[in-house]
Amino acid sequence: MSDSVPKSKAARFVSWGLHTYWRFSRGMTLGVRAVVLDGGNRVFLIRHTYMPGWHLPGGGVETGETALDALTRELREEACIATDELPVLAGVFFNHRISRRDHVLVYVIRRFTVLEEKKPDREIAEAGFFPLDQLPEGTTQATRRRLAEILEGQPPSTTW
Repeated sequence: MSDSVPKSKAARFVSWGLHTYWRFSRGMTLGVRAVVLDGGNRVFLIRHTYMPGWHLPGGGVETGETALDALTRELREEACIATDELPVLAGVFFNHRISRRDHVLVYVIRRFTVLEEKKPDREIAEAGFFPLDQLPEGTTQATRRRLAEILEGQPPSTTW
């Protein structure tokens, strides 16, 4: 598996444009991420086509959408996973790397159904379950911190 995909000029421009739009059209941005854990002590991670690293699946909460609705939508889109129980909120994190207005809600999911194998598409280059003690090279520090906080009892941070 490849560790990272260089971000093209077009992808950087689109990303910049979306963040600029969000900055002026919303007072605050809110995102959701899921720590999906299976019975084999593995976590589900994704690697985007437009940014380097392995991440927890998730995305933005749209206007008129609840955080749980956004989480459900993002898990279906990015992971082909449906939750079988109400996700547990693990924390709220300020993501200053995106903007001074961005917050991320992280949920833990232990009961779920894999609807089908996630195949690469325009957004997701790779996705799958990984043993917690063998995370893929390039797993982001934020992802590693969330896992350590949730699973190892590390003191929680307030920032992403």
